[in-house]
Amino acid sequence: MDKNITQRKIWLRLTLLGLVAGLLASVAVLLFRECIELARTLLLADGDYGTLAPWIRLLLPIVGGLLLGLAFDRLPVHLRQVGVVHVLSRLHTAGGERLPLGNLVTQFIGGVVAIASGHSVDREGPAVHIGAASANLAGQGIRLSSDEDYTLAACGAAAAIAAVFNTPLAGIVFVIEVLRVPYSVSRFLPIITASVVGAVLSQAVLGPDPAFATPALSLGSLRELPNLLVLGLVTGGLSAVFILIVETTALRARHWPCSVSFTLAGLLTGILGYWTPQIMGVSYHSLAAMLTGEVGWQLVIAMLFTKLLATSVSVGLRVPGGLIGPTLFVGGAAGSATGLLFATLTPLDGGTVSFYAVVGMVAMMGATLRAPLAALTALLELTANPNIILPGMLAVATAELTNRLVLGKDSVFDILLQIQQKPPPSAGTGH
Repeated sequence: MDKNITQRKIWLRLTLLGLVAGLLASVAVLLFRECIELARTLLLADGDYGTLAPWIRLLLPIVGGLLLGLAFDRLPVHLRQVGVVHVLSRLHTAGGERLPLGNLVTQFIGGVVAIASGHSVDREGPAVHIGAASANLAGQGIRLSSDEDYTLAACGAAAAIAAVFNTPLAGIVFVIEVLRVPYSVSRFLPIITASVVGAVLSQAVLGPDPAFATPALSLGSLRELPNLLVLGLVTGGLSAVFILIVETTALRARHWPCSVSFTLAGLLTGILGYWTPQIMGVSYHSLAAMLTGEVGWQLVIAMLFTKLLATSVSVGLRVPGGLIGPTLFVGGAAGSATGLLFATLTPLDGGTVSFYAVVGMVAMMGATLRAPLAALTALLELTANPNIILPGMLAVATAELTNRLVLGKDSVFDILLQIQQKPPPSAGTGH
């Protein structure tokens, strides 16, 4: 009897931990998002970089990168570690289960400045760090075991993904695949609770719609399966190029001062944004336009390559933003371009350009992050359409296989972590 009572108390404690973690992480992530929007409103009249004069588009990320880099150079090296890589490092280092407050502050402010000034990075990578650290810090004032500290961080990360995309199940799978949190019922009960809380709070504040509005999508016929194989090959190749640029840049720049790295990232983004302002900042409005088939093939191709180059170099140069959103953007552009090509060569059997864009998004994400299940889960939750899972599985599997055959390397996060840990210690940040 005593054993049963003790067991019930443990389960109740775990559930409450997940509830608190989900609330704290979601509030922190939503606050982060609102700060970005406020900063964008102050800089941009209507939140669109395309309305700025070309010379302002050129200078804005350069100035933002320089100011941010000078601030980072004044910080101790350990406080410059941010993003998903920082969370991975702490979770998989013995005795490192606690996430410091200083790094959370660095990520919050750095992410807002980087994104608002037009750098081609996203809010999802910072959100994972902010969510994980916010939840983890809540447990540091009370007596928790190292395993409970670990679980709180995982809860916060899951709640963050659930909150930013309105995809609670994808948040859970992300924790398993990307953060490599071992599965156990006792650990995932609070993680599930936190993810649900994140999605509910996000819906209460932002509404019930998913992050991307997608039309009704389905595979026209089985005759389009070869098209999906081609799309998988394309996105797998693009993900390999993306990872290779990130790795090469990160290796060369790991000892550079942040003021130099961030300014160079801003210079490249400014030059590319001068011609294609759609790639600046989070770029979800441009992605939404591609998903509804409103963008012509010339602009799609231009955005594909400029976004890929701007983001991969920026991530390699340690700009404190994320890469999840840009991989979705590049994959969406690749899918849109592929769909437009197929529609030109032969009438599609029912599949639309929007269909190929959505499948391209998840194929690129799955191959770059080495997270095929998280990508497929996100696909299901974003579209609310089980009919798209079969074509999505084919494209994701093909992209993943292509990437592995070309590179034979780990996920982009693991590569960045390995570079960060190379001796002598790097002064860079993670993503």
